Amino acid sequence: MYSSIVVGIDGSHTSEMALDRAIEIARTSGARLHLVSAYEPLPAKVTGGAPAGEDYVAPSSFKADAVLERALDQTGDLQVEQHAPTGTAADALVEVAEQAGADLIVVGSVGMQGPKRIFGSVPNRVSHRSPCDVLIIKTTEP
Repeated sequence: MYSSIVVGIDGSHTSEMALDRAIEIARTSGARLHLVSAYEPLPAKVTGGAPAGEDYVAPSSFKADAVLERALDQTGDLQVEQHAPTGTAADALVEVAEQAGADLIVVGSVGMQGPKRIFGSVPNRVSHRSPCDVLIIKTTEP
């Protein structure tokens, strides 16, 4: 049985598949679920609504926050923690798993075929550095 599960989400269809599986496992085992949406800090200028002559700079975590909120709506009565760390997805998943004492990381299989397979995909990096079990959900067609 798992007691603490980390799942990586980015708003894509494939990450939704990984989230669905993580929710299923968390419900079955009574585990706490850690939703992780990493982001690389990038300046984003938004015009309109700012005082004349000034630009509004949106927080760089804006997309991650939106992805986490949408995922939270799907978790129902599960014990959930949200994480939006800066950095690469693989680094963030491993770091959250270490900090949370997780015993499972769930990721989709995107990037396990083609060029990313050679240059390093998120699932590949996580599986090599994880402090716990890793479940790679098949999210791509053969």
